[in-house]
Amino acid sequence: MVKENKTDTVLQEAANEFLVRYGGDQFPNLFSSAKGSLVVDDSGREILDFTSGQMCATVGHNHPAIVAAVEEAGKRALHMFSGMIPEVVAELGLKLASWLPSPLKKSLFVNTGSESNEAALRMAKMYTGGHEVIALGGSWHGTGAGAASVSYASDRTGYGPTVPGVYVMPEPNSFRCPVEHCRDACDNTCQRIGLNMFDMASRGEGAAIIAEPVISAGGVLVPPDDYFTSLKQEAVKRGMLLILDEAQTAFGRIGKKFGAERFNTTPDIMTVSKTLGGGVPLAAMITTEEIEQSVYEKGFTFYTSHVADPLPAQVGLAVLATIEKENLIKRAADSGAYLKALLKDLQQKYECIGDVRGEGLLLGVELVKDREFREPDHRLGALTTERCFALGLSMNIRRRPERGSVWRIAPPLNVSLNELDRGVAILDQALSESLNELAH
Repeated sequence: MVKENKTDTVLQEAANEFLVRYGGDQFPNLFSSAKGSLVVDDSGREILDFTSGQMCATVGHNHPAIVAAVEEAGKRALHMFSGMIPEVVAELGLKLASWLPSPLKKSLFVNTGSESNEAALRMAKMYTGGHEVIALGGSWHGTGAGAASVSYASDRTGYGPTVPGVYVMPEPNSFRCPVEHCRDACDNTCQRIGLNMFDMASRGEGAAIIAEPVISAGGVLVPPDDYFTSLKQEAVKRGMLLILDEAQTAFGRIGKKFGAERFNTTPDIMTVSKTLGGGVPLAAMITTEEIEQSVYEKGFTFYTSHVADPLPAQVGLAVLATIEKENLIKRAADSGAYLKALLKDLQQKYECIGDVRGEGLLLGVELVKDREFREPDHRLGALTTERCFALGLSMNIRRRPERGSVWRIAPPLNVSLNELDRGVAILDQALSESLNELAH
């Protein structure tokens, strides 16, 4: 059912006139509601969401447990003075510690992934006494000054100088090797070259290496199994801490509790955000007792208006409980394997699908003009993404001129197999129609 009324027009005009255009995808409609794997626009049209919002609706949009948690927070407390620790925040810290790999146990709860990474970098610098940070190409850690300095997926142009002491290391991309060395199987040459380049440039004041277990915005890049064990060893050699940004990999998204588990490497600091909040702003920086004690004695601060807020903590508890109750980690692994098989079938049908990769329900589909030379097909990606939306499927395509056009597919962990079938059928139709249009 499609609705039309004057209010829709007024609000659309208000959006156009009064809202800052902050980047990213620009949809033609406003949106009115969301439930499960569906979002509804202002015409009443249902759209299947293969992005989990901004990869945050871990357990689906407006899960009843999340709604109940918000209602409970409304009865107890939404916000308190930052120096007051609400009971529910202590409860979340206790619960989160039971999920974490030892010796990680000390949590700082903030609102966004950017904030959690700012806190992690701040802590690493104070703990080590250094200021130099290594980040991976294709990385995305946020838009704060520190987090933006270590983000290389996009949006670096036009904002002036970044924080000093940041170095980039080539990312492990076996489909399109940044050092033009390997093809289809990364042997960590990119890591060795990157560290050698850092050593030549370093002033001997290393603080941290920060990385996503799966490089998401850079094209859903999955490193070799031994990548992070090696990287942790190299960090230790240089007196640096390893920070894993698990904004998109934690709490079951990749079919494991954490990327740290998937790659058998426990970082010195872990940051989590998107997948913890279930759609509510909640993030955490987590570290060891030894590191926390050291920086506490040195005067560490990260004091914001909404640090340790009770409302998001209540929701975080509900998200973790729902993941456990509904067995969503295993479900993500099984559904992810099912979805990847469907996408592999599409790859057999369409020469333009160069690669299908990823873990669990964080998958990437890379479009190319030619499978041999792997030239990215940006035009096809943009056209097909628009066609998918017109047919009722929201897809997120990553655009980096030097890295390719990649769909990042991340539906809620409780997406049904029927919804996966429907989404892939729409993608199939959209690709076919887009290729026909380009051919003519």
